[in-house]
Amino acid sequence: MTFGATGLTMKIHIFVDKLSGLLLCAITVLVICEEWGLTGWAYPLKPLLVLALVAILTTQVRLSRKVFVLVALGLSIALASTNPDWLDIVIRGLAAAAFIGAFFTALSTLRAVAQTSPAIQRAGAFLAEQKPGRRYAALTLGGQAFALVLSYGSLQLLGALAMASAKTELNAEIREHRIRRMLLAIQRAFVSCLPWSPLSFGMVITLSVIPDTSWTQALVPGLVSSCILAGIGWGLDTAFKPNLTVTSARRAPSETWAAMLPLLALLVVMVVGVVTLHEMTGVRIVGLVAVLVPTIALIWLLIQHWADAPLKNICVRIRDYVLWELPDYRGELVLLMMAGYIGTVGSHLLAPIMLNAGMDLSVVSPWVILVSLVWIIPLAGQIGMNPILAVTLIVPLIPDAASLGVQPTAIIVALTSGWALSGASSPFTATTLLIGSFASISALRVGLVWNGVYSLICGLVLSLWVLVYAFVI
Repeated sequence: MTFGATGLTMKIHIFVDKLSGLLLCAITVLVICEEWGLTGWAYPLKPLLVLALVAILTTQVRLSRKVFVLVALGLSIALASTNPDWLDIVIRGLAAAAFIGAFFTALSTLRAVAQTSPAIQRAGAFLAEQKPGRRYAALTLGGQAFALVLSYGSLQLLGALAMASAKTELNAEIREHRIRRMLLAIQRAFVSCLPWSPLSFGMVITLSVIPDTSWTQALVPGLVSSCILAGIGWGLDTAFKPNLTVTSARRAPSETWAAMLPLLALLVVMVVGVVTLHEMTGVRIVGLVAVLVPTIALIWLLIQHWADAPLKNICVRIRDYVLWELPDYRGELVLLMMAGYIGTVGSHLLAPIMLNAGMDLSVVSPWVILVSLVWIIPLAGQIGMNPILAVTLIVPLIPDAASLGVQPTAIIVALTSGWALSGASSPFTATTLLIGSFASISALRVGLVWNGVYSLICGLVLSLWVLVYAFVI
C-alpha cells in the first residue's frame, strides 16, 4: 500500500510540474499577443491562468514563499472590503504577475541554452583566469555581457568558474583575497547591468510603471549609471588592493580574447534587435523580449545541434525546458509574481492611509523625491522587501513626472539606480545570497561588510547623477 501511494504521489507531482510549465508558456503567449495587439481575448484569460498557476505552485514551495501568497490573499480581502473598484485593481495586479512570469519564462530560454554552450564556458573560464592586475576589470566588463545573456545564471556560472580558479592557488592568504575580489567583481558586474539592460527586471518593471517612457530613452542615462557602479567598484578594488606577504605564481589564460567574441556577437544582436524592433513597432520592452529572446535561443539551439539530429534534439530540449526546467523555478516565480501583485494591490491600500495621515507628497521638493527613490529601495531591501515589490508599491504614491517638473526618464534613472544598490547591499536578494554561498559566508556579510562602503559611495554619486540628469541635462 505504501509503495502504491508513493507511486501515485509521484505521478501527481510529475503531472502538476508539467501542468505548471504548460501554464507558464500559455501565459507567455497571451502576454505576447496582448503586447503586440494581436488579440483582445488575452486580457480576461490571463488572470484565470495566473490564479491557476499560483495555486499549483503554492503547494510545492517552501513556507517563506507561501507567506507571499498569504500576504497577497490578505491584501486582496482588505481591498475588497474598502474599495468598490477592488476587482479592477486585483485584475491589474494579476496582469502584472502575468507579465513578470512571461518575462521570466522568456529570459530562461536563453539561460537554458547558454548554460550548455561550450563557447560560454570558454569565455567564462578566460575571464576567471586573468592576471590579478586586470582580473577585476575583465570580470566587470565581461560579467555585464554574461549578465545580459544569463541573468542570475551569470552569477552561478562565473561564480563556479571563479571558485575553481581560486582553488588552484595553494597559498591560503592569496586564495582568500582572490575569492573575495573575484566574487565582488562578478556581483558588481551584475548589478551595474541593471540600470541599462533590456533584459533586467529593474529596467522592465520600472518602464511598466512609469508612463511615457521607453528603453531607448533610458539607455544612455542608464549606461552612465552603469559606468558609475562599475567604475567605483574598480576604483575601490584598486585603492584597497591587499598587501600580500607572498607572491603568487601567475599562469597565462588558456584562451585569448577571441573567446569573448561569441558572447560579444550575442550582445550586439540582442541590443540591436531590441532597438530595431522598438523603432519599427513601438511595442513595450516586455513584448519585444518575450519574442526576441526565445527566437535567439532557438537559433542558438539549432547551431549547437546542427551536426547531431538537429530537429530531434531541439524538440527534446524544448520539451525538457517546458515540462521539467521551468517548474524547477517555482520558488523564484512565486516570489517575483507575488511581489508584482502585492505592490500593485498594496499601493491602493496605502494611498488612502497616507492621505488620512496628512502625508501629501505633492508638497515635497522634487529633488528630495528623486534622491529618496535612490535610497528607499536598498533600505527596503534590508528588511527583506524585494525591489519589484518596493517599486510597484512606491511609484503609484509619488507625483507624476509632470508634477515634479522633470522628464519621466529621470524617475527611471532614480529607480534603476536604487534597484542596483539593493542588489549589492540587501542580504535578501539572489545576488548576495549566491555570492555568500560561494564564499561560505552570510549574505548579510556580503551586503553590509563586503559591499557596505561601495553601496554608500555609489548611492551618493548616483544621487548626484540623478539630480544632474533631471535638472541640468
